Amino acid sequence: MANHKSAIKRVRSNSKKRLLNRYQHKTARNSIRDFKEINKKKEALKSFPVIVSLIDKLSKKNIIHSNKAANLKSKLAAHLAKLK
Repeated sequence: MANHKSAIKRVRSNSKKRLLNRYQHKTARNSIRDFKEINKKKEALKSFPVIVSLIDKLSKKNIIHSNKAANLKSKLAAHLAKLK
C-alpha cells in the first residue's frame, strides 16, 4: 500500500478514472455492435454521426488510440455504404 499522502490520493483518483474509462469504452463497443446489426439504411444514417462523435470523443480523451478510432470509423462507413 502507498505510504505518502500524494500516493494515496493518486490510488484513489486512478481507480475513479479507470472506472469511467471502462464505462465509456464499453458503451462505445455496445453502440458499435448495435450499429453493425442495423439492416436499414435510414436507421443507420441517423445513428452513424452519433457513433462517430462517440468514437472521436474517446480518441480525444486517449481512451482509444487515434489510429484505432480512424479504423473503426472506416469500417462503420464501409458497413453503411453496403446497406440498401
